[in-house]
This record gives sequence, structure tokens and C-alpha cells, in this order.
Amino acid sequence: MAQKDGPSSSRNHGDPLAHRTTTVEKGPFCTAQCSCGWRGPARRARSLARTDAEGHVSG
Repeated sequence: MAQKDGPSSSRNHGDPLAHRTTTVEKGPFCTAQCSCGWRGPARRARSLARTDAEGHVSG
């Protein structure tokens, strides 16, 4: 069963909900996802998935 980690960050460019990121676990992998539809690569470490999410939000 997939588990969700809490929101990693959100970008406030007029709409704070435009980029709400979470991490989702599936088996041994963790993936960062965003409310805008973006999805990062599968990672074995949650910390790397969170870093991917931060990079998406800031970039």
C-alpha cells in the first residue's frame, strides 16, 4: 500500500496551492509528486525524493 508523507513545501506565487508537494512510497521506492502534475523519479531514500520536490518548487 502506498504511504504519503506530509507536504514538503509550497510555492507562493499568488496561489499557494499551485505547487503542493508530497512524497509517496511504493514498495522500496519513494517518489515526489506535485499538485501541478509533476512527478519526480523513484528513489530509494525519502531524503532524495524530498530534495527533488524542493528543486521543483524552487526552480
